Amino acid sequence: MGLTRIDTVITDYGGVLTNPLMETLEYFSKTVGVTPTDLLNAVGAATERHGAEPMALLEVGSITEARMVELVSAELPGRERLLPEDSTFGEVWFAGRVGNEAFIEYLRGLSMDDYRLALLTNNVVEWEELWRATVPADELFDVVVNSAHEGVRKPAREIYEIVLERLGTKPERCVFVDDLEANLVAAAELGMATVHFRDNDQAAAELTELLEESGRTDGGAR
Repeated sequence: MGLTRIDTVITDYGGVLTNPLMETLEYFSKTVGVTPTDLLNAVGAATERHGAEPMALLEVGSITEARMVELVSAELPGRERLLPEDSTFGEVWFAGRVGNEAFIEYLRGLSMDDYRLALLTNNVVEWEELWRATVPADELFDVVVNSAHEGVRKPAREIYEIVLERLGTKPERCVFVDDLEANLVAAAELGMATVHFRDNDQAAAELTELLEESGRTDGGAR
């Protein structure tokens, strides 16, 4: 028996449709005058103190952006505030975040070949306009699922089930692309094929091969 043909590509946002996370982190840290290590250590300390990672809480709408900044700032010795006056975390963060035009164009080509596209992102309510300014989300994707609006985030199984339900499809018809291994493991456990995004050329090559193999196995090609 042939395998079910994959006809849907679900992709992450940050680090896949944008420049790498570390580039954005380094820009942010330089702008606010701390090292990336000090910032990550502060996030870790806040997580230990409060029992949950501040960014994870922010990405499901459990706390506000301002509260997240308060929690992290409190763990930076010798600093009263993390951000410059009259700046928000999102404004500084997205000043160092740009769309990954090459991979966006690759996905646009898949859409023209009749593959369905969906975006599954861990994101933030206060960043809606900021992140959407970096990618043509509504133009490119059939479905957009944002953790901040769902109250659940990757890698929780529920958010993958939400995107599948809105697509009206089954996991075996989908391939999921993400730069974080934990998110890929959760998708694979549900039955999706996965591609671990490391760079544009690698991800595009692996995804193309997987889609072509799926078409051949199913007895045809697009």
